[in-house]
Amino acid sequence: MRGLGDILPLFLGSAMAGMAIAIGNVLLPAIVKKEFPRSPALMTGLYTMALCAGAAVAAAGTLPLVRSLEITWATGLALWALPAGLVTLLWLPYAVAPDRVRQKGQHQVVSLWRDSLAWQVTFFMGLQSALGYSIFGWIVPILHDRGLDGVQAGLVLSISIMVQLIACFVFPSLAVRCKNQSLINVAMALAAAIGFLGMLFGPIELVWEFSILQGIGQGGLFALALTVIVLRSPDAHVATHLSSMAQSVGYTMAALEPLLVGVLHNLTGGYAASGWLFTALCLGAAISGWSAGRTMLVQAYYKNDMNRN
Repeated sequence: MRGLGDILPLFLGSAMAGMAIAIGNVLLPAIVKKEFPRSPALMTGLYTMALCAGAAVAAAGTLPLVRSLEITWATGLALWALPAGLVTLLWLPYAVAPDRVRQKGQHQVVSLWRDSLAWQVTFFMGLQSALGYSIFGWIVPILHDRGLDGVQAGLVLSISIMVQLIACFVFPSLAVRCKNQSLINVAMALAAAIGFLGMLFGPIELVWEFSILQGIGQGGLFALALTVIVLRSPDAHVATHLSSMAQSVGYTMAALEPLLVGVLHNLTGGYAASGWLFTALCLGAAISGWSAGRTMLVQAYYKNDMNRN
């Protein structure tokens, strides 16, 4: 719909796509909790890796697709609806199958918004997302400002994204083998911070090494944030509510970060101030990640249980 040429299809299509992505993001941790209780890290790693890979393939493949098929850019973008149609067919048997487990499935979870651990998971999700949005949105202009041409800057970002794919798959499995996830959450936040600050202020000849380090940290943070949603939830129904809370609040927080980078650039005429902002975000991600990584469960109560009490 977005490429039909008018302003209404653009906004309507964007809203529909955004709602679909949001619903899918919220429900996947709950499905992992319900269907793969013995291997949550493996499944979380696989689907977070698929998320990054899908975005990377679409971003890198659209222009070559347009040129090889000699079509318009709008048609080239619209062709990515075909994989979504295939996924619909794959999910259809699961969607129409009778629910085998209905434990508390129709009951409303309350008190989650008053639970401190739930808020720590939420802040961890939001702050790591803010870091990722900053990288995707601003690292190319930052590197261009430091003297790299557009192609080189794009390649640096591509390397970071490819490393993130590997980190998304590896770190959830490592995390569940630990006594808790606090230390590894902090380590990934520090890696992301050092990598970004190195690309911003470090020797330009080391930009590739810093991009790899940043990719390790960012990919690890993204996968670990989704993993702790599963690990901190006592069942799939609570996981759905915790996922909804963490991602709705978290992504709202994260959406402001690229704007702040742009505002700081306009006010100061450079990107140095963004380094301080990014350091603060990484520190916040480390603190919330330490708390969210503790071996605890969120204290969520079902409405009917509270009525009985």
